[in-house]
Amino acid sequence: METSIDESETEVEVFGTTPYDYAGLWPCEKVNIKDLGAQFLPPLYSLVFIVGLLGNVVVVVILTKYRRLRIMTNIYLLNLAISDLLFLVTLPFWIHYTGWNKWVFGQCMCKFLSGFYYMGLYSEIFFIVLLTIDRYLAIVHAVFALRARTVTFGVITSIFTWVLAGLAALPEFAFHEFQEEDEYSACSPRYPENEEDTWKRFHALRMSILGLALPLLIMAICYTGIIKTLLRCPSRKKYKAIRLIFVIMVVFFIFWTPYNLVLLLSAFQVILPENNCEQSKQLDLAMAVTEVVAYTHCCVNPIIYAFVGERFRKYLHHFFYRHVGIYLSKYLPFFPREKLERASSISPSTGEQKLLSEEF
Repeated sequence: METSIDESETEVEVFGTTPYDYAGLWPCEKVNIKDLGAQFLPPLYSLVFIVGLLGNVVVVVILTKYRRLRIMTNIYLLNLAISDLLFLVTLPFWIHYTGWNKWVFGQCMCKFLSGFYYMGLYSEIFFIVLLTIDRYLAIVHAVFALRARTVTFGVITSIFTWVLAGLAALPEFAFHEFQEEDEYSACSPRYPENEEDTWKRFHALRMSILGLALPLLIMAICYTGIIKTLLRCPSRKKYKAIRLIFVIMVVFFIFWTPYNLVLLLSAFQVILPENNCEQSKQLDLAMAVTEVVAYTHCCVNPIIYAFVGERFRKYLHHFFYRHVGIYLSKYLPFFPREKLERASSISPSTGEQKLLSEEF
C-alpha cells in the first residue's frame, strides 16, 4: 500500500504502480483517483479492521480457553488467526496514510509495518496450505497420520512456516523506505536505480506464485486425493471434517485471485497492446477495488469457523452464555436467565474423550 509524494501524481502512481512515459506525451494526471481513494478507502479499511479484529480475537480466545491445542489442526487454525491479526494491526497506519496522503510514522515504522503486512499475508496463505495438507493426511493416509500429526510436529511446522513467511516478506523489509519531498512524505519501495521495473515484476510474480499458483496446485492435488478416498468409502463424518478447510480454500481464492491478476497486469502494463494513461488509471482503480476485496478475507475466516465448525460453534455459544449472556440478562428481560445459567454451568470439557476423536 503506497501513496505518491507528488501533488500532481505524475511521478509515482497512487496505488504502488510505476510511472511510465506514454509515447513521450504529457504526464498522466491521477489526482481524481487519489481523491477518490482518500474519500472511500479509509472507511472501508476501518470496517475491515474492526470486524476482522473482533472475529480473530474471538477465535484465539476460544481455541486457547478450551484447551483444544492438543490437536495439530487447531494449532494451525490458531496460527492462521494470528496471521490475520498481524495483517490487521498494520491497517490503522495505512488508513491514516491513505486518508491524509502523508506518512508521519518515520523510517523504522515504514519498514516494519510494510514487512509485517506482507508477512501476515504470506503466513496466512501458508497456514491454509498446511491445513489442506493436514486434512489430506488425516483422510487419505490415516495410518501414517496417527504417527505424524502430533502436537510437536504441528509446533515445528508452524515455526518453520513463520520463518518462511518472513523470508518471503524480506524484500518489503529491505526496500520500503520513508521518502520526503517538500511537505509531502511517503512510505513506498525504493528499488535500486534502473531496476525498478524488474523488482516490480518480481514482486507481482512472487505474489502470484507463492500466493496463488503454488497453493492452488497443492490444494488441487490434496483435494483430488480426498475426493477419491471419500468416493471409495463414503462417510458423512469425514465430509464434515473436510468441509471447514475446503470452504476456507475456496473463499480464499475468490477473494485473492482478482487482486493477483490486477497486480500482474499492472506490473506488465508496458507490454500491453494499449499502454496509455487511461488504461493506467483503470488499472489503478481496479487495484484499489480488488485490494479492498482481498483485505476483507481476514474477516471471513472467523465466520467460517462459526458456521462450518460445529464444535467451535458450541464452544462459542458456551463462552457467550458464560461471559456475556448472564450479564446481559440482568439488564435485558428478554434474555432467559435460567437457561443461560444452566448452559454456563456445563463445562465444555464434558465428553472430552469422545470429542477428541473428531476434528470439527
